[in-house]
Amino acid sequence: TSQLSTSETLLLETGMLIEKEKNIPYDRFRQRIMFPIRDLRGRVIAFGGRILTDEQPKYLNSPETPYFYKGRELYGLYEARQANRDLPGLIVVEGYLDVLALAQYGFTQAVATLGTATSSDHIEKLSRFTNTIIFCFDGDKAGRQAAWRALQNALPVLRDTVAINFLFLPDGFDPDSYVREFGADDFRALMKEAQPLSHFMYNHLTEDCALTTAEGKAKLVDKAMVLLRQIPQSTLRELLIDELAQLSKMQRQALMRLLR
Repeated sequence: TSQLSTSETLLLETGMLIEKEKNIPYDRFRQRIMFPIRDLRGRVIAFGGRILTDEQPKYLNSPETPYFYKGRELYGLYEARQANRDLPGLIVVEGYLDVLALAQYGFTQAVATLGTATSSDHIEKLSRFTNTIIFCFDGDKAGRQAAWRALQNALPVLRDTVAINFLFLPDGFDPDSYVREFGADDFRALMKEAQPLSHFMYNHLTEDCALTTAEGKAKLVDKAMVLLRQIPQSTLRELLIDELAQLSKMQRQALMRLLR
């Protein structure tokens, strides 16, 4: 059994090395392109790595440590704040290379989650620096499921002062491939078509509700109530209740009784 050096012990604690048989450590990120993950002060607290071969997994992040918690950190947020004195909007994408490609085409306000769903902590952090958050997802089924999870996690931390929008790319494209094929102007035009949270929420909820029938309207109200109860008291919450009243053809007072 070999004796680990002090530096090897520290590298094991931060997840840079993995300990195998006979206490012989090896490089967690071997044969990968490395992406430093920084905190808000610019300190490197973890790494992401993309494989250069056909091995799996394609992407690998540092494990969680006392310095790094995936559900709170965002790749590129430090760099976005450095590049923009004011952040009129932040674009949330799914991968490091999406952030880099968008930056190459002039969109220096992109950030990425670190292999996890967008959490309430992520959204609270983003809301401290901007009044507009645009979630950018692939247009396929997986992308829409990820967007719905992001919406659900946004509800408890919604603010009237922060607009949350959802942008879906054409099927088969991610932000990296889209901006390289169609250019910055096309992507900028696509951003203007992003759906507000209210539209995405009710479009999703009404997909399998036949609003021409009482049963379909009841199903919509039942599903919407679960979401509305999670939203803090706000003007947006009141307007979402008004929208539900219009869709379900129910009186607002009746909806408020159900909500309580």
